[in-house]
Amino acid sequence: MAAVKSSGRAAVNRLAVVGVIIATLIFLAPIYWIASTAFKPRALATTVPPTVLFQPEITSFIKLFVKRVQMNKAVDPATYAAAPWWEQRIMDNGERVLRTGDNVQLSGYPSRFMNSLIIAITSTVLAVGMGTFTAYGFSRFRVKGEADLLFFILSTRMLPPIVVAIPMFLMYRAVGLTDTHIGLIILYIAFNLSFSVWLMKGFMDEIPKEYEEAALVDGYTRMQAFFKIVLPEAATGIAATAVFCFITAWNEYAFALIMTNRRAQTAPPFIPSQLGSGLPDWTVIAAGTFLFLLPVAIFTFALRGHLLRGVTFGAIRK
Repeated sequence: MAAVKSSGRAAVNRLAVVGVIIATLIFLAPIYWIASTAFKPRALATTVPPTVLFQPEITSFIKLFVKRVQMNKAVDPATYAAAPWWEQRIMDNGERVLRTGDNVQLSGYPSRFMNSLIIAITSTVLAVGMGTFTAYGFSRFRVKGEADLLFFILSTRMLPPIVVAIPMFLMYRAVGLTDTHIGLIILYIAFNLSFSVWLMKGFMDEIPKEYEEAALVDGYTRMQAFFKIVLPEAATGIAATAVFCFITAWNEYAFALIMTNRRAQTAPPFIPSQLGSGLPDWTVIAAGTFLFLLPVAIFTFALRGHLLRGVTFGAIRK
């Protein structure tokens, strides 16, 4: 009987492993498709059936970072020979690089990428910071109408961003916050704050109050106890909350598309606008998307230990 149970358990474990492998391959398929397209020659990006084996090249990444236009005549052989190798790749595609004097004109991608970093990091730090303080207050003190207040905070996430984008645009235009970094930062803080409060409250509730009470008896102030006792214990929750808030702010599209135009525009609405000669250049779009995936992937991977422990809501138990 025991042997039958052991055999059945082993079969279930093998099926679970197969299921995990299949799910992993399904989730990784779009990542592979983006990465492979980014390194393909443009002629192979839309072939049917798809081209799997090809000679990788970085032409799409070069085109992503420089401004270029279609050449109206064949390039002079002497000019081609004098051009650096990366510019010759642009010429091979029937385009030329725009210059201001001797300086190459950069495309809008570097500035949009930097805007994404500034806005996502700033909004994440502020949303997690304010959410931590708010969650601590709800967890440690009796607040009149606590349930109603928490529900009100949660209700800010009940509408999709596109529903409130137009009213927010009109209000932002009236106060001069359209196409500004601070405007998007405020929006992302408001959008992520409810998630931060609710997630951090779960972690704060898991930290025994006796830790703070002992610190207060030893002469610590409430603020000292918070920073020296509570925050280190809540580090797992803070890391997990930061990952989710950063991903949300990093990938947000609707507000960035409607609220910005050029100066504060982030990468998500800019990447699809990359056009080639008459048709979308899918290799350049894929290259921009691939580079855009790297920061959030690195950030999530760096905090993966905290994230795996944090989502269980069980960092500390009495």
